Amino acid sequence: MHNITALLNARLILGDEIVDDKILLFDTKIIDIVDDIMLSNSDEIEIIDAKGAYVSAGFIDLHIHGSGGADVMDATHQALEILSTTLLQTGTTSFLATTMTMSTQAIDNALQNIQNYSSKVTGANIIGIHLEGPFINVSKHGAQDKNYVQTPNFELIKNYMSEVKMITLAPEVEGAEDFVKQMTKMYPHIILSIGHSDTSYDKALESFTWGISHVTHLFNAMPSYHHRKPGLVGAVFDSDVSCDIIADLVHTHPSTLSLTHKLKGDKLILITDAMRAGCMKCGSYDLGGRKVEVSEGKALLEDGTLAGSVLKMNEALLNMSKHTDMHLIELVNAVTSIPAKRLDIKKGELKIGYDADIVVFDENFSIISTIINGEVKYTCSDF
Repeated sequence: MHNITALLNARLILGDEIVDDKILLFDTKIIDIVDDIMLSNSDEIEIIDAKGAYVSAGFIDLHIHGSGGADVMDATHQALEILSTTLLQTGTTSFLATTMTMSTQAIDNALQNIQNYSSKVTGANIIGIHLEGPFINVSKHGAQDKNYVQTPNFELIKNYMSEVKMITLAPEVEGAEDFVKQMTKMYPHIILSIGHSDTSYDKALESFTWGISHVTHLFNAMPSYHHRKPGLVGAVFDSDVSCDIIADLVHTHPSTLSLTHKLKGDKLILITDAMRAGCMKCGSYDLGGRKVEVSEGKALLEDGTLAGSVLKMNEALLNMSKHTDMHLIELVNAVTSIPAKRLDIKKGELKIGYDADIVVFDENFSIISTIINGEVKYTCSDF
């Protein structure tokens, strides 16, 4: 039996309120939130003193390629383990292992590796696969290798349908409409998202009727919003689809972050889109076989194209808190309950029966402690 833990002296972020003077009880799941515990039973209960820090459900990243020097496309158990454990210091407790546009064999190797080893990592939970490409528009390939772009092809992913949770694609490419409608009908649990796309405003709105319900890294790898051609960005603002954004102040200007929050509200999710240089020193790295130079918080290909990010999830929260009028509860929801509801998983909230994935952090979003399935996996050395 898993020991019961009591988390005391915390500012608990619960739904739409911050609650003081309550005690969070959990084992592998959240057991209860109570006013007091019988300290005579304290030998059976492990105590964690939060010392007045904030406590929320663990952060969920829908879009991350790598960190700590490892990348999902390395297709090894070790790479997934490094990524999983590195993310603990950022407060991320669950993530979608995100692939990218490479050869069919390389993608299959990565998918098979995730299928084999996702349940064996010891840090943040791998809760599925995000297939970013190769079903994208060559004209908006960004840091993805355009030589490996292909039309939507169910055969590529048919062996991994229980693991795939999200697919980023361009709705305007040949075969996309049939693919989206087939996926929506057969696998309604999979989030279909527009990204790396040159789609028009009207085509984007039409694709939402097929079953697309999300947009990947809004503003990046898509046409800019123009007053005569509002494009995909305009379609997002005029509909109730959810979207995610890279709040690193490199991919998006502070004003853009603020506007997006005002227009999308609880449909906005924060992601990192981090590559292997996340949580690492500046220098040379690779992304999908292409050389990337990382310096001053930017990851760039040799031609100057942005190549993913080195953003940490807690930094994204700090950036949004500084540059938008989002309050703390909204910020936390954008990386917990909102992505969890999109994935239909019992995570992302400190609710009875939900998974005990918990993060303790200070007012600057510095991570003090990260708890996975009720087990403390990371504690800041200063705490």
